[in-house]
Amino acid sequence: MTEKKTTKPATAVTEGELVSRLEAIGFRGILDHFDEFREEAPLLARLVEVEESDRSRRGLERRLRNAKLGRFRQFSDFDWSWPKSLDAELLEDVFKLDFIEEAANVILVGPNGTGKTMIAKNLAYQAILKGYTARFLTASELLNDLAAQETGSALTRKLRRYSHWKLLVIDEVGYLAGSNRHGDLLFEVINRRYQEKPLVITTNKPFEEWGAVFPSSTCVVTMVDRLIHKAEIIKIDGPSYRAKEAREREKGRRTQRSKKKSAKKKPRSEP
Repeated sequence: MTEKKTTKPATAVTEGELVSRLEAIGFRGILDHFDEFREEAPLLARLVEVEESDRSRRGLERRLRNAKLGRFRQFSDFDWSWPKSLDAELLEDVFKLDFIEEAANVILVGPNGTGKTMIAKNLAYQAILKGYTARFLTASELLNDLAAQETGSALTRKLRRYSHWKLLVIDEVGYLAGSNRHGDLLFEVINRRYQEKPLVITTNKPFEEWGAVFPSSTCVVTMVDRLIHKAEIIKIDGPSYRAKEAREREKGRRTQRSKKKSAKKKPRSEP
C-alpha cells in the first residue's frame, strides 16, 4: 500500500507579506485575483514557499555551473600548520565576505603550492552560497580570451562580460610572462572593476616584480596602484603543500609494494 504524502504546512505569514512575496516571484495572475483566493491564503503561502525554494536551488546550481570552479579542497581541510607564515586572523576575516559589498580586492601572494588557489576557489564558493555571482579563471585564460577578440566591439563585449560578475577570481598572475598587449588588457579588466566590484587575485610575484611580467606595458604601475588601493593582501610563505602530498603518496605506494613483496615471500605452511 502506497503511503500518502502529507503536505508540509506553510509558515504563517501576514497578508501583506504574502502579497509582497507573490509580487517578488511574479505571480501576477494570482495577485490580480487575490480576493478570490483570500480564504486559501495558507495554501498560497505554501505554494510560494515551494516556488521560492525551487528557484533558490536552481539559482545556486546555475551560479556554481557558471563559476567554473572545478574540483577543489574544502577550506575546512586547510592545514594551518603547514605554511611558515600566514595571517590566519586576516584570512578568517576575509571569509566573512565583507570585502564583496565594499568592492575591495583580496590578493593572495606566495610561492607555488601554498594553497592560494584553494583559498581563492573557496572564497568564490562561499560567495556563491551567499547569492553572489562569481567567475574563476587563470590569468592566462583571461588574457588569451581577450587577446583573441578580432574587433574592437567584440573586445568591448568581452570586457563588459568580465565586469558583469559580482566577484571575479584571477588565478596565477605572474606565472607566465605576458606581452604589452596582455598587460594593457589586464589593466582594462582591473580598471573597469575599480571601486565597483571586487577581485580575488593569486600571484607568486611580489608587486615590484610585475614590471618583469609585462615588460613592455606602460600601465603596470597604475595597474598595481589601483589593485592594491583598497585591498586585503594576504602573504603566504612556506614549502609546497602539493610536493608534500606527492611525497606522502609515494611513501604510501612504496609501503604497499613492500607489503605485497613480503606476502609473496612468506613460505606456505606444510599440510
